[in-house]
Amino acid sequence: MAAESMTTGSPEPVDLDDLLEPFASRGMDLGLKRLEGALAAGGHPERRFRAVQVAGTNGKGSIATFLHAILRAAGLRCGIYRSPHLVSWCERIQLDDRWIAPATLRADLARWRPIAAAHQLTPFEWLTAAAFDRFALADLDLSVLEVGLGGRLDATTAHPHRPVVGFGAIGLDHCEHLGADLASIAREKAGVLSGGCLAFSAPQAPEVATMLEAEARRLGAELRWVAPLAACEAGGPELGLPGMVQRSNGAVAVGMARALAERGWPRPQARLSEAAILAGLAAARWPGRLDTRHFRGVPLLLDGAHNPPAAVVLRRELDRLGAGGRTWLIGIQRHKDGAAVLRALLRPEDRALIVPIPDHRAWSLDELAAACPELAGQLASVLELQDGLQQLTGAAAGKGLPGSALPVVAGSLYLLGAVMPLLDPLQARSPAPTSAGGPGLGS
Repeated sequence: MAAESMTTGSPEPVDLDDLLEPFASRGMDLGLKRLEGALAAGGHPERRFRAVQVAGTNGKGSIATFLHAILRAAGLRCGIYRSPHLVSWCERIQLDDRWIAPATLRADLARWRPIAAAHQLTPFEWLTAAAFDRFALADLDLSVLEVGLGGRLDATTAHPHRPVVGFGAIGLDHCEHLGADLASIAREKAGVLSGGCLAFSAPQAPEVATMLEAEARRLGAELRWVAPLAACEAGGPELGLPGMVQRSNGAVAVGMARALAERGWPRPQARLSEAAILAGLAAARWPGRLDTRHFRGVPLLLDGAHNPPAAVVLRRELDRLGAGGRTWLIGIQRHKDGAAVLRALLRPEDRALIVPIPDHRAWSLDELAAACPELAGQLASVLELQDGLQQLTGAAAGKGLPGSALPVVAGSLYLLGAVMPLLDPLQARSPAPTSAGGPGLGS
């Protein structure tokens, strides 16, 4: 099977318009029956590979990335299924250290097209079926499945045996599909649990923690709480993903890795050693998370911060850096709580350029100014991303800002996906180290 090397940035974009209808044209249609029927018709690929699953509102992609890196550092063959992608559909399916090749992804989707049509699969369900089939064909030790939305009815939950589960931070997002309060959303996320599985979570809001514990008891799962990893200056491990929030995400990934070793799975002869865990945490890479990039030589930060909880976390990270007076390029999808996102991101000394998100409905300057009149004087509009980046970095260069006060692009992962091709190329990074030996896992 041809695959693209996992080097820097993102794989080449692949045009799937002739295969997949736009996600927005059908709307959200959660459920498992359609996909379960399609998988049965396709020979049950979901029964032919081993998997763990990561759910949550924010941080689940980072947890999946950390865990995948740890497993690779231990010498295991490992796949990962992510959503959404930033630049290329190929980002959604990774096999070992390579993305799926565009030609392979197109061929996989085309092979599943008759079954997808017969069972009226959504685009995400169709992609999931193709990913499951690819993982089954690839003879992997394990695959890490990132939930797309919710949990109980998400397509990834069609995999029948997920003995280890991780939870990222659970907050208010997609309320129109998951429920209007934290307890309701947590109940939907907890739907990934099953009898006998072992789940891990960093600290959650009290109502989320209560619901996760109740659902774990009801479903016969074991839920373990993990403390965030210590900071480097306090003797904690080096992380390949920046920001203090990654200390919580990394702790969940470590718990999941240790649980696999505890159960002698996925391969009894493989040792998920402490050395492999440390190497994987340091080697993890995933763009768009407090990500320092450059536009025409001027540095800036990228972070999706696509919902209010993520915006609060980003602002906390920036405040920890200790510099104010930031300039922002912000694009927020129209179905998100734009006012809450904006209020969480901006400080009184900040200025923000509000930009449309290509191919997505987004909040306009006038709408945000009306929703947040106290912030209206800090906002301006820009119509083109290129112009927005020029204004953003031009202002930063003119002010001679210190590195800790870098301008920021935020508000939507789709905005980041549109911005990334306009940025300077990334420098090459070393591949992840591998280590199958070591002294053992420790406590």
